[in-house]
Amino acid sequence: MPTTRRTAAALLTAAPFIMRFPRLKADPSFNPDYATATQALKALAAGAISSEELVKHAYARIARYNPKINAFVTLREEQALAEAKKADRARMTKRVPGKLAGLPITIKDAFATAGIRTTAGSKRWENFVPTEDAVAVAKLRAAGAIILGKTSLPEYSGDIQAFNELVGTTNNPWNEKRTSGGSTGGGAASIAAGFSFLELGSDSGGSIRIPSHYCGVYGHKSTVHLVSRVGWMPPAPGEFKGPNDWSVAGPIARSAEDLQLMLEVAGGPTPEEAIAYQWKAPAPRKRLLKDFRVGFVADAPFCPVAPDMKEALAPVFKGLEGKTAKLVEGWPKGFDPVKNLEVFQFVTRVFGAPGGTWYAEWEKYYVERQKIRRIWREYFQEFDVFLTPVSIVPAILHDHTMPRDSRIVETYGGKRPYLDLSSWISPAGLSGCPASVAPVALTSRDRLPVGLQILGPFLEDLTPIQFAGLVGKIQRPPL
Repeated sequence: MPTTRRTAAALLTAAPFIMRFPRLKADPSFNPDYATATQALKALAAGAISSEELVKHAYARIARYNPKINAFVTLREEQALAEAKKADRARMTKRVPGKLAGLPITIKDAFATAGIRTTAGSKRWENFVPTEDAVAVAKLRAAGAIILGKTSLPEYSGDIQAFNELVGTTNNPWNEKRTSGGSTGGGAASIAAGFSFLELGSDSGGSIRIPSHYCGVYGHKSTVHLVSRVGWMPPAPGEFKGPNDWSVAGPIARSAEDLQLMLEVAGGPTPEEAIAYQWKAPAPRKRLLKDFRVGFVADAPFCPVAPDMKEALAPVFKGLEGKTAKLVEGWPKGFDPVKNLEVFQFVTRVFGAPGGTWYAEWEKYYVERQKIRRIWREYFQEFDVFLTPVSIVPAILHDHTMPRDSRIVETYGGKRPYLDLSSWISPAGLSGCPASVAPVALTSRDRLPVGLQILGPFLEDLTPIQFAGLVGKIQRPPL
């Protein structure tokens, strides 16, 4: 009897999985422990590994290493395996559902996920299960991604460390005594530890960039509004909050290529907006390092970098000399980092405040923000990227002292206020411009990862991502 698509599908369902998946010669360079998402998708397409095997491998690593890292609020092994088997069947019958078909990913537990508990790190939503996906999550699922679980965060994404009353503290895969960062700390730890291939995170006060720097992975704060935050919590679905035109959603991954992959899937308009326009990422301005016009500030009086960070980053900046079309040290003309930080801290402070308490001041600072954004628009007419440290130090020791502002950070250069940790991420936040983080070094004393922050022109996200791929060095924690 001739085999039709219907009978083939029935045979595939009935036969043992390992026998029915066509095997090609495996790529000897493919290591699912630390493979990139792009490599994993190529392995899936080539038949070198199945989605079910990839998901099982991810959960095996989680079972082995997560007890000492504690990266998750919720896991969904049974459902993820069922989705993986479905993806494998679809691939066998040539009905591959999308760009991320069969790829295991994780989602920061601030994005609503239909049928999966979403807590925002708060006891208030301990048992909350949304009926709809956040817009970015829906796009990832439509592309065939398989959600392994929801990663941990501070309550309401409100800290530079990941800890909450629901699951406790997330540890850094490089050193359990240190934080993985926040607020997308569970996600960065998950990527660094080889649990997941992509993470959807969010960033307003460095919540993608600082964890990426602390954990030695790639991260990207997208251009404001490029990746929808509809479905991000808080507020709860159906509730509304004040204006927010600086907080963004974006990817964390193990390569710059993967940042682009996830951005191109998750980016673009909401379904309501899609009736009027579509989005396509502009190509990077330059492809080769020698063609980039680069500006940078390696250290500055407004927030001095600690000695171990400065030592780690010095060879990176030095190494660019003579390698790029232009390399100029200094802030953009007219840019005042102290004033920028003042405006940034105001915006961050009032984000959670009742509207009536800040409206008049908001209007004043809105004008300042537009001036700052104009400065960066003009700067990126002459330069392609602007480089800075991500923070003053590598990953800090756990410190949950309250109030948060009373915390002190011990550095090799002396004690520093806790809020200094996020000072260097403020220019990209207020400008609305994209900013990538590339892992570039390890500190000499503690062997902790150090990231480089790469600002790029408004809406030209692939430009800083491309540069990140040229200078980044994939780091692997000692697991």
